[in-house]
Amino acid sequence: MGGAPAGSSPEDQKRAMLMQFGMIAFMILIFYVMLIRPQQKQAKKQAELLKGLKKGDKVVTSAGIVGVVTNVADDVVTVRSSETKLDLQKSSITQVTGRAEA
Repeated sequence: MGGAPAGSSPEDQKRAMLMQFGMIAFMILIFYVMLIRPQQKQAKKQAELLKGLKKGDKVVTSAGIVGVVTNVADDVVTVRSSETKLDLQKSSITQVTGRAEA
């Protein structure tokens, strides 16, 4: 683990150093594949969901409020839930449960 013994040849020391570098590179690759890439895909999916939001869509917010979109502005969405109208930020919409008919 600590590298090549002190009395080994320079080729063995280089080989041990390359192996350690290879292991570090492999760990970085695994970290990217397991953590960073799925998070990027999730963020892209969420951005597409918010971009396609339109009047009449049934949505669920991050607070668990279920309602129907009545107005979509730049960064604000008006949602009707029961008899209450709420102005929410677009980023608080987490799920679209039903799309409006065209």
